[in-house]
Amino acid sequence: MIDYSNDKKKIVLIGAGLVGMSFAYALLGSHICEELGIIDIDKKRAEGEAMDLSHGLAFSGGNMKIYAAEYSDCFDADLAVICAGVPQKPGETRIDLLHNNAKVFEEIVSKVLASGFNGIFLVATNPVDVMTSLTRELSGFPANRVIGTGTTLDTARLRFLLGQYFAVDPRNVHAYVMGEHGDSEFVPWSQAYVSTKNVLAICAQEHGRFSKEELDDISYQVKTAAYKIIEAKRATYYGIGMALLRIARAILRNEGSVLTVSAYLQGEYGQADVNVGVPCVIGREGVRRVIELDLTKDEQEQFAKSCQFLRDVRKEI
Repeated sequence: MIDYSNDKKKIVLIGAGLVGMSFAYALLGSHICEELGIIDIDKKRAEGEAMDLSHGLAFSGGNMKIYAAEYSDCFDADLAVICAGVPQKPGETRIDLLHNNAKVFEEIVSKVLASGFNGIFLVATNPVDVMTSLTRELSGFPANRVIGTGTTLDTARLRFLLGQYFAVDPRNVHAYVMGEHGDSEFVPWSQAYVSTKNVLAICAQEHGRFSKEELDDISYQVKTAAYKIIEAKRATYYGIGMALLRIARAILRNEGSVLTVSAYLQGEYGQADVNVGVPCVIGREGVRRVIELDLTKDEQEQFAKSCQFLRDVRKEI
Protein backbone atom coordinates (compact mmCIF):
# COMPACT_ATOMS: atom_id res chain seq x y z
CA MET A 1 0.00 0.00 0.00
CA ILE A 2 0.91 3.65 -0.39
CA ASP A 3 2.74 5.17 2.59
CA TYR A 4 0.27 7.70 3.95
CA SER A 5 2.61 9.06 6.60
CA ASN A 6 3.44 12.12 4.51
CA ASP A 7 0.99 14.93 3.91
CA LYS A 8 1.15 14.95 0.13
CA LYS A 9 -1.86 13.36 -1.52
CA LYS A 10 -2.04 12.68 -5.24
CA ILE A 11 -4.91 11.79 -7.56
CA VAL A 12 -4.63 10.71 -11.18
CA LEU A 13 -7.83 11.16 -13.15
CA ILE A 14 -8.26 9.01 -16.24
CA GLY A 15 -10.81 10.45 -18.63
CA ALA A 16 -11.25 14.20 -19.21
CA GLY A 17 -14.89 14.01 -20.25
CA LEU A 18 -17.83 15.67 -18.53
CA VAL A 19 -17.83 13.35 -15.51
CA GLY A 20 -14.08 13.50 -15.02
CA MET A 21 -13.90 17.26 -15.31
CA SER A 22 -16.91 17.76 -13.02
CA PHE A 23 -14.93 15.80 -10.43
CA ALA A 24 -11.76 17.77 -11.17
CA TYR A 25 -13.59 21.09 -10.85
CA ALA A 26 -15.10 19.99 -7.53
CA LEU A 27 -11.59 19.15 -6.31
CA LEU A 28 -10.49 22.78 -6.66
CA GLY A 29 -12.25 23.94 -3.53
CA SER A 30 -11.98 20.71 -1.57
CA HIS A 31 -8.30 20.88 -0.54
CA ILE A 32 -8.10 17.09 -0.24
CA CYS A 33 -5.06 16.63 -2.49
CA GLU A 34 -1.94 18.53 -3.50
CA GLU A 35 -1.52 17.02 -6.95
CA LEU A 36 -3.92 16.18 -9.78
CA GLY A 37 -2.75 14.54 -12.98
CA ILE A 38 -5.22 14.28 -15.87
CA ILE A 39 -4.91 11.52 -18.47
CA ASP A 40 -6.99 11.44 -21.63
CA ILE A 41 -6.69 9.74 -24.99
CA ASP A 42 -6.74 13.30 -26.37
CA LYS A 43 -3.55 14.66 -24.74
CA LYS A 44 -4.19 18.17 -26.03
CA ARG A 45 -7.58 18.24 -24.34
CA ALA A 46 -6.01 17.11 -21.07
CA GLU A 47 -3.49 19.93 -21.37
CA GLY A 48 -6.23 22.47 -21.97
CA GLU A 49 -8.33 21.23 -19.07
CA ALA A 50 -5.32 21.31 -16.72
CA MET A 51 -4.50 24.85 -17.79
CA ASP A 52 -8.07 26.05 -17.39
CA LEU A 53 -8.39 24.53 -13.91
CA SER A 54 -5.02 25.90 -12.84
CA HIS A 55 -6.12 29.43 -13.70
CA GLY A 56 -8.88 29.14 -11.11
CA LEU A 57 -6.56 28.15 -8.26
CA ALA A 58 -6.05 31.76 -7.21
CA PHE A 59 -9.73 31.89 -6.25
CA SER A 60 -9.89 28.47 -4.58
CA GLY A 61 -8.10 29.29 -1.35
CA GLY A 62 -5.73 26.38 -1.84
CA ASN A 63 -2.75 25.21 -3.81
CA MET A 64 -2.65 22.20 -6.11
CA LYS A 65 -0.38 21.07 -8.91
CA ILE A 66 -2.58 20.30 -11.94
CA TYR A 67 -1.15 18.92 -15.16
CA ALA A 68 -1.73 16.65 -18.16
CA ALA A 69 -0.30 13.34 -17.01
CA GLU A 70 1.09 10.18 -18.52
CA TYR A 71 0.29 6.70 -17.23
CA SER A 72 3.79 6.60 -15.76
CA ASP A 73 2.66 9.36 -13.36
CA CYS A 74 0.38 6.85 -11.61
CA PHE A 75 3.30 5.18 -9.84
CA ASP A 76 3.00 7.24 -6.63
CA ALA A 77 -0.70 8.20 -6.80
CA ASP A 78 -2.99 7.51 -3.87
CA LEU A 79 -6.03 7.29 -6.14
CA ALA A 80 -6.51 6.34 -9.78
CA VAL A 81 -9.98 7.62 -10.64
CA ILE A 82 -11.35 6.08 -13.85
CA CYS A 83 -14.01 8.08 -15.69
CA ALA A 84 -12.98 7.07 -19.21
CA GLY A 85 -15.29 5.16 -21.50
CA VAL A 86 -18.09 5.43 -24.01
CA PRO A 87 -20.87 7.72 -22.69
CA GLN A 88 -24.44 6.54 -22.22
CA LYS A 89 -26.69 7.69 -25.05
CA PRO A 90 -30.42 8.50 -24.93
CA GLY A 91 -32.42 5.27 -24.94
CA GLU A 92 -29.47 3.15 -23.80
CA THR A 93 -29.31 1.31 -20.50
CA ARG A 94 -26.08 1.24 -18.54
CA ILE A 95 -25.66 -2.41 -19.48
CA ASP A 96 -25.70 -1.50 -23.18
CA LEU A 97 -22.33 0.17 -22.57
CA LEU A 98 -20.72 -3.03 -21.38
CA HIS A 99 -18.72 -4.43 -24.26
CA ASN A 100 -17.13 -1.23 -25.59
CA ASN A 101 -16.12 -0.06 -22.12
CA ALA A 102 -14.67 -3.46 -21.25
CA LYS A 103 -12.17 -3.08 -24.11
CA VAL A 104 -11.27 0.42 -22.95
CA PHE A 105 -10.64 -0.79 -19.40
CA GLU A 106 -8.35 -3.61 -20.41
CA GLU A 107 -5.97 -1.05 -21.88
CA ILE A 108 -6.32 1.48 -19.06
CA VAL A 109 -5.76 -0.92 -16.17
CA SER A 110 -2.75 -2.57 -17.83
CA LYS A 111 -1.09 0.83 -18.34
CA VAL A 112 -1.80 1.95 -14.77
CA LEU A 113 -0.31 -1.28 -13.40
CA ALA A 114 2.76 -0.92 -15.62
CA SER A 115 3.58 2.32 -13.77
CA GLY A 116 3.93 0.47 -10.47
CA PHE A 117 0.71 1.96 -9.07
CA ASN A 118 -0.13 0.62 -5.63
CA GLY A 119 -2.95 2.86 -4.47
CA ILE A 120 -6.73 2.57 -4.75
CA PHE A 121 -8.82 2.35 -7.90
CA LEU A 122 -12.01 4.41 -7.87
CA VAL A 123 -14.31 3.65 -10.82
CA ALA A 124 -17.17 5.79 -12.15
CA THR A 125 -17.58 4.44 -15.69
CA ASN A 126 -20.91 2.68 -16.36
CA PRO A 127 -22.10 0.02 -15.93
CA VAL A 128 -20.14 0.82 -12.79
CA ASP A 129 -20.63 -2.40 -10.82
CA VAL A 130 -19.46 -4.55 -13.72
CA MET A 131 -16.59 -2.19 -14.60
CA THR A 132 -15.46 -2.21 -10.98
CA SER A 133 -15.53 -6.00 -10.98
CA LEU A 134 -13.52 -6.02 -14.22
CA THR A 135 -10.98 -3.59 -12.75
CA ARG A 136 -10.57 -5.79 -9.69
CA GLU A 137 -9.99 -8.87 -11.85
CA LEU A 138 -7.63 -7.16 -14.29
CA SER A 139 -5.57 -5.52 -11.55
CA GLY A 140 -5.40 -8.45 -9.14
CA PHE A 141 -5.68 -5.92 -6.32
CA PRO A 142 -7.26 -6.81 -2.97
CA ALA A 143 -11.00 -6.23 -3.18
CA ASN A 144 -10.98 -3.42 -0.62
CA ARG A 145 -8.74 -1.32 -2.90
CA VAL A 146 -11.01 -1.41 -5.95
CA ILE A 147 -14.13 0.69 -5.39
CA GLY A 148 -16.96 1.78 -7.66
CA THR A 149 -19.24 4.76 -7.11
CA GLY A 150 -22.05 2.21 -6.81
CA THR A 151 -25.30 3.67 -5.53
CA THR A 152 -23.67 6.65 -3.81
CA LEU A 153 -25.37 9.11 -6.15
CA ASP A 154 -28.66 7.18 -6.07
CA THR A 155 -28.58 7.38 -2.27
CA ALA A 156 -27.99 11.14 -2.46
CA ARG A 157 -30.94 11.49 -4.84
CA LEU A 158 -33.08 9.44 -2.45
CA ARG A 159 -32.19 11.54 0.57
CA PHE A 160 -32.82 14.75 -1.36
CA LEU A 161 -36.29 13.62 -2.43
CA LEU A 162 -37.17 12.25 1.01
CA GLY A 163 -36.04 15.54 2.52
CA GLN A 164 -38.45 17.36 0.22
CA TYR A 165 -41.25 14.91 0.96
CA PHE A 166 -40.97 15.07 4.73
CA ALA A 167 -39.88 18.76 4.75
CA VAL A 168 -36.64 18.05 6.61
CA ASP A 169 -32.96 18.66 5.93
CA PRO A 170 -31.71 15.75 3.74
CA ARG A 171 -28.75 15.47 6.12
CA ASN A 172 -31.22 14.22 8.73
CA VAL A 173 -32.51 11.51 6.38
CA HIS A 174 -30.79 8.16 6.80
CA ALA A 175 -31.73 5.88 3.91
CA TYR A 176 -29.90 3.87 1.27
CA VAL A 177 -30.28 2.65 -2.28
CA MET A 178 -28.77 -0.83 -2.62
CA GLY A 179 -27.95 -3.24 -5.41
CA GLU A 180 -26.99 -2.54 -9.00
CA HIS A 181 -26.52 1.07 -10.03
CA GLY A 182 -29.31 0.59 -12.52
CA ASP A 183 -32.73 -0.89 -13.07
CA SER A 184 -32.55 -3.61 -10.39
CA GLU A 185 -31.59 -1.25 -7.56
CA PHE A 186 -34.02 -0.90 -4.66
CA VAL A 187 -34.67 1.02 -1.43
CA PRO A 188 -34.85 -1.06 1.78
CA TRP A 189 -37.58 0.96 3.46
CA SER A 190 -37.21 -1.05 6.66
CA GLN A 191 -33.85 0.70 7.08
CA ALA A 192 -34.92 4.24 6.08
CA TYR A 193 -35.17 6.85 8.83
CA VAL A 194 -35.88 10.52 9.42
CA SER A 195 -33.71 11.23 12.44
CA THR A 196 -34.26 8.00 14.43
CA LYS A 197 -37.82 7.26 13.24
CA ASN A 198 -38.50 4.77 10.47
CA VAL A 199 -40.29 6.28 7.47
CA LEU A 200 -42.87 3.48 7.38
CA ALA A 201 -43.75 4.24 10.99
CA ILE A 202 -44.13 7.91 10.09
CA CYS A 203 -46.50 6.98 7.26
CA ALA A 204 -48.56 4.77 9.59
CA GLN A 205 -48.90 7.48 12.22
CA GLU A 206 -49.63 10.48 10.01
CA HIS A 207 -53.14 9.35 8.96
CA GLY A 208 -52.77 9.69 5.20
CA ARG A 209 -50.44 12.69 5.10
CA PHE A 210 -47.61 10.37 4.02
CA SER A 211 -47.96 6.95 2.39
CA LYS A 212 -45.97 3.90 1.31
CA GLU A 213 -47.31 4.39 -2.23
CA GLU A 214 -45.72 7.83 -2.39
CA LEU A 215 -42.48 6.44 -1.01
CA ASP A 216 -42.47 3.85 -3.79
CA ASP A 217 -42.97 6.67 -6.29
CA ILE A 218 -39.91 8.40 -4.84
CA SER A 219 -37.97 5.16 -5.28
CA TYR A 220 -39.05 5.07 -8.93
CA GLN A 221 -37.98 8.70 -9.40
CA VAL A 222 -34.54 7.83 -8.03
CA LYS A 223 -34.22 4.81 -10.32
CA THR A 224 -35.19 6.75 -13.45
CA ALA A 225 -33.46 10.06 -12.66
CA ALA A 226 -30.47 9.42 -14.91
CA TYR A 227 -32.69 8.59 -17.89
CA LYS A 228 -34.62 11.85 -17.46
CA ILE A 229 -31.44 13.90 -17.16
CA ILE A 230 -29.91 12.23 -20.21
CA GLU A 231 -33.08 12.88 -22.19
CA ALA A 232 -33.01 16.54 -21.17
CA LYS A 233 -29.28 17.35 -21.46
CA ARG A 234 -27.68 14.22 -22.98
CA ALA A 235 -25.52 13.32 -19.99
CA THR A 236 -25.26 13.32 -16.21
CA TYR A 237 -22.07 14.65 -14.67
CA TYR A 238 -22.41 17.18 -11.83
CA GLY A 239 -24.00 14.75 -9.37
CA ILE A 240 -21.58 11.91 -10.07
CA GLY A 241 -18.68 14.36 -9.97
CA MET A 242 -19.69 15.35 -6.45
CA ALA A 243 -20.17 11.69 -5.49
CA LEU A 244 -16.60 10.97 -6.62
CA LEU A 245 -15.36 13.88 -4.54
CA ARG A 246 -17.22 12.58 -1.48
CA ILE A 247 -15.69 9.11 -1.82
CA ALA A 248 -12.20 10.49 -2.52
CA ARG A 249 -12.43 12.72 0.56
CA ALA A 250 -13.47 9.77 2.75
CA ILE A 251 -10.44 7.83 1.51
CA LEU A 252 -7.77 10.54 1.62
CA ARG A 253 -8.90 11.93 4.97
CA ASN A 254 -9.41 8.46 6.44
CA GLU A 255 -12.89 9.47 7.59
CA GLY A 256 -14.51 6.11 8.24
CA SER A 257 -17.61 7.46 6.49
CA VAL A 258 -20.48 5.16 5.51
CA LEU A 259 -21.12 5.35 1.76
CA THR A 260 -22.99 3.03 -0.62
CA VAL A 261 -20.09 2.21 -2.90
CA SER A 262 -19.77 -0.76 -5.23
CA ALA A 263 -17.89 -3.26 -3.07
CA TYR A 264 -16.95 -6.90 -3.56
CA LEU A 265 -19.04 -9.21 -1.43
CA GLN A 266 -17.55 -12.32 0.12
CA GLY A 267 -20.52 -13.76 1.96
CA GLU A 268 -22.14 -10.58 3.26
CA TYR A 269 -25.93 -10.62 2.83
CA GLY A 270 -25.53 -14.24 1.75
CA GLN A 271 -23.91 -13.08 -1.51
CA ALA A 272 -20.44 -13.60 -2.99
CA ASP A 273 -18.40 -13.03 -6.14
CA VAL A 274 -20.10 -9.76 -7.09
CA ASN A 275 -19.43 -6.02 -6.90
CA VAL A 276 -22.60 -4.24 -5.87
CA GLY A 277 -23.81 -1.11 -4.08
CA VAL A 278 -23.91 -1.63 -0.30
CA PRO A 279 -23.24 0.60 2.72
CA CYS A 280 -19.53 0.43 3.54
CA VAL A 281 -17.14 2.09 5.95
CA ILE A 282 -14.62 3.97 3.80
CA GLY A 283 -11.12 5.01 4.89
CA ARG A 284 -7.54 5.11 3.65
CA GLU A 285 -7.49 1.39 3.05
CA GLY A 286 -10.54 1.74 0.80
CA VAL A 287 -13.44 -0.42 1.95
CA ARG A 288 -12.78 -0.93 5.64
CA ARG A 289 -15.83 -3.16 6.04
CA VAL A 290 -19.27 -3.85 4.59
CA ILE A 291 -22.17 -2.96 6.86
CA GLU A 292 -24.90 -5.61 6.82
CA LEU A 293 -28.31 -4.04 7.34
CA ASP A 294 -31.17 -6.06 8.82
CA LEU A 295 -33.15 -6.48 5.63
CA THR A 296 -36.61 -8.01 5.51
CA LYS A 297 -37.15 -11.25 3.61
CA ASP A 298 -38.57 -9.34 0.63
CA GLU A 299 -35.62 -6.93 0.64
CA GLN A 300 -33.18 -9.83 0.83
CA GLU A 301 -34.85 -11.33 -2.24
CA GLN A 302 -34.64 -8.04 -4.13
CA PHE A 303 -30.96 -7.75 -3.26
CA ALA A 304 -30.25 -11.36 -4.27
CA LYS A 305 -31.99 -10.77 -7.60
CA SER A 306 -29.91 -7.67 -8.27
CA CYS A 307 -26.68 -9.50 -7.41
CA GLN A 308 -27.55 -12.40 -9.68
CA PHE A 309 -28.33 -10.02 -12.51
CA LEU A 310 -24.87 -8.45 -12.15
CA ARG A 311 -23.18 -11.86 -12.07
CA ASP A 312 -25.01 -12.84 -15.25
CA VAL A 313 -24.01 -9.61 -16.99
CA ARG A 314 -20.38 -10.05 -15.89
CA LYS A 315 -20.31 -13.43 -17.64
CA GLU A 316 -21.01 -11.68 -20.96
CA ILE A 317 -17.51 -10.17 -21.09
